[in-house]
Amino acid sequence: MLAMHFAGRPQLEPARLDAGSAPRLAGALAHFECHPRQTCEAGDHTLHIGEVVDFDYRRGDLLGFACGRFVTIAEPSLGLEHLLCPRSTQPGGTMGARSGRQYLDDLARRRIHVQIDGDTTIGDTSDHPAFAGVARSYAELFDMQVSPEFRDVLTYPSPTPGDPVGTSFLVPENAADLARRREAFRTWANHSFGMLGRTGDYLNSSLMALGRAKSWFAQADPAFGENIERYYQQVREEDLLLTHTLIPPQINRSVSGGQQGGGALMAHVVREDDNGIVVRGARMLATIAPISDELLVFPSTVLRGTPEDEPYSFAFAIPTDTPGLRFVARQPLHSNRSAFDEPLASRFEESDCVVVFDDVHVPYERVFVLRDPELCNCFYSRTGATTHMTHQVVTRTVTKSEFFLGLLSELADAIGIDGFQHIQQDIAEVINAVEIGKALLQSAESQATTNEFGVHTPLWAPLNTARNWYPKASQRFPEIVRKFAASGLMALPGEQDVFGAAAADVEKYLQGKAIDGPERVRLFKLAFDASASSFAGRQNLYEHFFFGDPVRMAGALVNTYDRTDLRKRIQDFLHRD
Repeated sequence: MLAMHFAGRPQLEPARLDAGSAPRLAGALAHFECHPRQTCEAGDHTLHIGEVVDFDYRRGDLLGFACGRFVTIAEPSLGLEHLLCPRSTQPGGTMGARSGRQYLDDLARRRIHVQIDGDTTIGDTSDHPAFAGVARSYAELFDMQVSPEFRDVLTYPSPTPGDPVGTSFLVPENAADLARRREAFRTWANHSFGMLGRTGDYLNSSLMALGRAKSWFAQADPAFGENIERYYQQVREEDLLLTHTLIPPQINRSVSGGQQGGGALMAHVVREDDNGIVVRGARMLATIAPISDELLVFPSTVLRGTPEDEPYSFAFAIPTDTPGLRFVARQPLHSNRSAFDEPLASRFEESDCVVVFDDVHVPYERVFVLRDPELCNCFYSRTGATTHMTHQVVTRTVTKSEFFLGLLSELADAIGIDGFQHIQQDIAEVINAVEIGKALLQSAESQATTNEFGVHTPLWAPLNTARNWYPKASQRFPEIVRKFAASGLMALPGEQDVFGAAAADVEKYLQGKAIDGPERVRLFKLAFDASASSFAGRQNLYEHFFFGDPVRMAGALVNTYDRTDLRKRIQDFLHRD
């Protein structure tokens, strides 16, 4: 707070300063009284050198600042390395794949600024009612990494210190590596039925490809190549959870982001200093930002390549508790009821946030692209990042299709409709979706080639087909659930009634063909949360626009798909003798 106060963001009330020979901050662990001896100019800073003439101190937890964030240091006796790197490689410390407890402890140390539902939260978000459930679910994913059952699938030895790190960081060199990555994606996706759309493996896959494309970033400035490679290694070794933000606020879609509000609304670089850039404005849409370690601010919208676009042309990464950074989260989509009443929302409700940059300072070592619209426009395609991200996404969506197939099969059996042909027709539609997704994955992997950066990369065309097809196909799944369950979705008492005063009525009147009343209610609660709740509505919207506007995506597919040979066949036939 004191650091922020004197950095130009007033945080302290005058009453917090004790009376005495020199101003003192109440509650501080140590006080140093100094006489000024020298003043030095250092770029945009002024350094004041003083002689200590008096000091006093008391015991207590220390406050440190490292890697762009404040940390609490409870055991200073462990030495300076421990102060700077709480998860160090020294004896007793850890690096590489985190456990769920380590993830939650690290999150608790962060000072993430979130505005949600009338509440301003600055600090540990893991116990906030809006985020506690999904934070626990993410912690379970981290626990899977270190469990005997899954660690061989979800981790591999780091190429540097040798500690186990997430498989999603593995640079694939052959078909076996791609299959290994897919199996890791599938294992995590199974835990949430594909409902968690921003699990770490998604952006880890992007960062893996970007880190290997060091030479591509270096064409603008060798430092940028070093920065992206070093950042990839840091995230891999520290197992950081990432979120990202891509698009400008949705204000006036008829003009470019740089033209909205006189160019002041979309996040942009307002100045540079000796140490980095200062960013002001806003971006959408950072999913899971309140429970993430780092924010990736990457290009998305196509820039025109004019000088006016340069302030909006950048890529960088910062901690989620960077000073001046705040998140405006949407209203929660669950009611903090039990997992019985809200089986999906209580566990998997990922918050979506608008990101506000209030003169956020970004050190140069965390900048990967700067004032270069042309590089921003081919940021994903030239590096292979989109392909490897989509490899993860298609694996996840296959798992989600399998969830709906299992749910529909259980519903049909529970109420005795599984023998009706129109029901079987609908189930067959979902079977087709599952198998189409698997086939597209297999096609992409079997035709993989090694790109210019040495990364074995799936063929883009099948994955591009999947990302154009699934957003439309997936809209049918909740519709079919509603058709099967019908009014049964509306006659669902809460858990307290099911196991309370209404238990006898529930057992008698809400039973199914071969299932008792409480279990039928439990099943139909899951169906409701997957098809008719606010959570389900957000899931549908999320999948429909996951990669952007479906119309633009279709245009991109048409414009990049090579149809030359097919057109030649037609012309040859037209002129066949």
